[in-house]
Amino acid sequence: MKIMLSKEFVFEGKTYSEVDLNLENLTGADLEAAERIAISEGGGLGNFAELCKPFQAAVAARAAKLPLEFFHSLPAKDYSLITLSVGNFLLK
Repeated sequence: MKIMLSKEFVFEGKTYSEVDLNLENLTGADLEAAERIAISEGGGLGNFAELCKPFQAAVAARAAKLPLEFFHSLPAKDYSLITLSVGNFLLK
């Protein structure tokens, strides 16, 4: 799933206009790893990790093979679009 960014974004010297989330190839182990990352970063997962932005961002990082810092650095509009897309994918 390709997510078009609202404007070009530069991270570590590389310019991005989209993020390719390969969510279909993630495994349960990937989701568990994302959950551990979200918890270690202070994300309270509550009853549904799938609805937690820190967890969704960690899943996006694994799916896109980009560092979590990439997603944390995105403009709020793009961060929200990506995390919502991950949550929608996981809950379908």
